Amino acid sequence: MVDMTTVRRAVLTLPAAPLGPDNPLPALRPLDEVHTLDEQAKRGMPRDMARQIGYEPLRTLLPVRVRDGYGRARTPTGLDAVVVENDRLRATVLPGLGGRVHSLHHKPTGRELVYRNPVFQPADFALNGAWYSGGVEWNIGATGHTTLSCSPLHAAVVPAPDGGPMLRLWEWERLRDVPFQVDLWLPEHSDFLYVGVRLRNPHERPVPVYWWSNIAVPEDRRVLAPAEEAWHFGYERSLRRVPVPECDGADRTYPLRGEYPADYFYEVPDGERKWIAALDEDGHGLAQTSTDVLRGRKLFLWGAGPGGRRWQEWLTEPGTPGYAEVQAGLARTQLEHVKLEAEQELSWLEAYGPLSAEPAAVHGADWGAARAEVAGRLEEALPRAAVEEAYTAWRERAADAEPVESLATGSGWGALEVLRAGCKLPGTPFDESTLGEEQAPWRELLRTGVLPVPRRVVPPGPTLVAPHWRDMLETAPAEPLTEYHLGVAQWHAGDLAQAVRSWERGLQLAPSRWPLLRCLAVADREGGHPERAAERYAEAFADLCEERRDDGEAWTAATASLAREAMGALLDVGRADGARQVWRALWPAIRNRGAFRLMEIQLLIAEGDLASARAVFDEGFEVADLREGAEVLGEVWARLTREPLPERYEYRMRPPE
Repeated sequence: MVDMTTVRRAVLTLPAAPLGPDNPLPALRPLDEVHTLDEQAKRGMPRDMARQIGYEPLRTLLPVRVRDGYGRARTPTGLDAVVVENDRLRATVLPGLGGRVHSLHHKPTGRELVYRNPVFQPADFALNGAWYSGGVEWNIGATGHTTLSCSPLHAAVVPAPDGGPMLRLWEWERLRDVPFQVDLWLPEHSDFLYVGVRLRNPHERPVPVYWWSNIAVPEDRRVLAPAEEAWHFGYERSLRRVPVPECDGADRTYPLRGEYPADYFYEVPDGERKWIAALDEDGHGLAQTSTDVLRGRKLFLWGAGPGGRRWQEWLTEPGTPGYAEVQAGLARTQLEHVKLEAEQELSWLEAYGPLSAEPAAVHGADWGAARAEVAGRLEEALPRAAVEEAYTAWRERAADAEPVESLATGSGWGALEVLRAGCKLPGTPFDESTLGEEQAPWRELLRTGVLPVPRRVVPPGPTLVAPHWRDMLETAPAEPLTEYHLGVAQWHAGDLAQAVRSWERGLQLAPSRWPLLRCLAVADREGGHPERAAERYAEAFADLCEERRDDGEAWTAATASLAREAMGALLDVGRADGARQVWRALWPAIRNRGAFRLMEIQLLIAEGDLASARAVFDEGFEVADLREGAEVLGEVWARLTREPLPERYEYRMRPPE
């Protein structure tokens, strides 16, 4: 029995798929994000909501790289964990994987309060690819799952407001250049885990910010929130206001009473306490509440249809019960971004814990009575005033407290930004000791005004694109590698014509041509010149094949990433012969990946060999990085046959058109 609160290191062993290398090609285009709307869908919305939906959407993922090097072969793996525990609760946190709360165990009842995934299996759901399901995740940056989903955060023990130990997680979010912290602590004998969150804008300009805390819960629950209406998003790229709980003939507060995946963003009235709960048939489950800054509440459900079921299986191991998600965010919906003014910060407190209520009321037909029952039980278990008092104590006594024991190390990008700007961020040190190989050339540019040339031939490293780095690149000596990075930064800023000029200048003297040719190919494709794009892609891939030094991780990632883009561009303009040439140059280990088996089917169809294309489907394959919402499997299948899509390839998240 743990009498006092403790914070300690641990190792969690799970069947896990390795993350593999990041994609070395700069992400000049965002991945398909399913949470988008056309202009017509914005009509009739509240003005503040429409304004925030249109506020600073992402143009690219830069400077972040796409993370698509993972597979689906899982082996037992020890994952570094931190356990925060008192005599009532035990929270297991994974600082190396986005700071996810993997488990929240209530000791007196023996209940697990969140859905705990028994495996670590990345899938293509995050803004930059790799994401995994389960537990409580911290989504920051822009609409979607954070780019930090599978990345390490800094972690340390700091003093809690009551003098006990507290776990602090922090990092520099790179899409918006926003440092943030997440503080987790358990007051003595508390049934609720407290979570203090702070976002800081160290810049002399406003920045758009985004935050949704995402809690996976078993799907055999009723989800309750203080709302009579919700905004429904059903992956047909439309948003409509609907009543709660009954909608389209069914009670949608039960996650299995819908066929297709859907989001319900609850319209919580101003002044109401902010909370959401997921309770089982006996009235037991999890409640989450917060101070009022975190105004939004949401239910995501997979539904009972074949697509939702298939995705659930994809994210875990066979036989695992399904899950739904209850969430809390800064705005009404996840399609919105909020303005954080220059040199300001935004903070709030959340609380997570067990809740029990009268099952007859929770599951009764009277929605008002069900809400009142849960709200009353929550007030008994954790009064609203107590949450406000805990928030005040955290801000006054603990939010700026310096770490006393380091537990884990995140990236060096925050240290580089602090080194450049000299900003003071009490409580979240970004120490120069965290600077690594990826930051080294940029530190040299900052120190000398010159971007160094690598000593050996390797794919280019990541590009920094913020205005201050772009300015430094513009005044640096115009070496080919500098022109490459400058073009990427200009592209990110929306100066597409100047980006093309920079890449063309670099190409004239570049010893390594393929990175520049690939960027120009993307520009041609985006500019409506698909034939020229295909030609440049073919030239880029041929140059890479001549230059690559080995079949190690870096060159394999570059080869696979460029080949996939090149084959797609060539097939789009009817050049099956060119695509076949790329295919022949691939190593067998790449050809055998599921993504390239699908590409092979498309190539065979283009060559007119439908029987061989169908045979690949019949043999079976898995596209490890199949994108959330992707319908490509069904579309390619329909080019071969009118037969129903086999269940193993059924991932559709919306009704067929």
